[in-house]
Amino acid sequence: MRRVVVKVGSAVLTQNDAIALQRVRNLVDFLCELRKTNEVVLVSSGAVAAGYTELKLDRCVLQNKQALASIGQPILMNKYAKKFAEYNILTAQILVTAANFKIEDESRKIKDTINTLLSNGVVPIINENDATTTKELVVGDNDQLSAYVAKHTDSDLLIILSDIDAYYDKDPRKFSDAKILKIVNSIDADELEKEATPHGAFATGGILTKLKAASYLLSHKIDMVLTSGYDLSDIKSLMLEGKHVGGTLFTRGA
Repeated sequence: MRRVVVKVGSAVLTQNDAIALQRVRNLVDFLCELRKTNEVVLVSSGAVAAGYTELKLDRCVLQNKQALASIGQPILMNKYAKKFAEYNILTAQILVTAANFKIEDESRKIKDTINTLLSNGVVPIINENDATTTKELVVGDNDQLSAYVAKHTDSDLLIILSDIDAYYDKDPRKFSDAKILKIVNSIDADELEKEATPHGAFATGGILTKLKAASYLLSHKIDMVLTSGYDLSDIKSLMLEGKHVGGTLFTRGA
């Protein structure tokens, strides 16, 4: 069975400083459909945003961000657990740091844990351990984190569900004639040097971090899809019906 990592960003999971419950429901509905033919690992942002719904602290201060994450992580996990329970599916939380992926023994333990969970029908939900990481250890964004997870768990595909619905030939916010690049086999080095442009208050990267994740995975011969997390019709068409309607597929090909 193919193994798929699905990453969902804070911009998708939150709206007006609150958890976007309908989007969470839509996401879980899709993942439960996807599980019928794939092993599914979820990498979820949103802990800091969830914490902010309960306590309004300045998110620019590292200690505040860590405190918000520690408040928000159980809130977010509770939302997921309740929705997955409607399908009689158990969830598990895995918190990691960049350091875990730099040490072979630790990355192997992560893989072993995920393998055990998947073999028992449990959905692993992974997030960066914002509550305890230091600036030196922070992965920096869950796009890169999800790419590490995909590589170190021998996954076949990473799906990034984002407020960015695809990779375009130019910035669609500036150029009305921008066109979606539906299939990308390589990424120019200069594209990876541009400044990050996160969209929301809780976002950390924008298109740059997604391109870096794609480039990393392409170098390891793992495919990646970038598509909308607001409207899941494109990813459903691709994954459930085999029709590539929208979004970008980063692939080395056969």
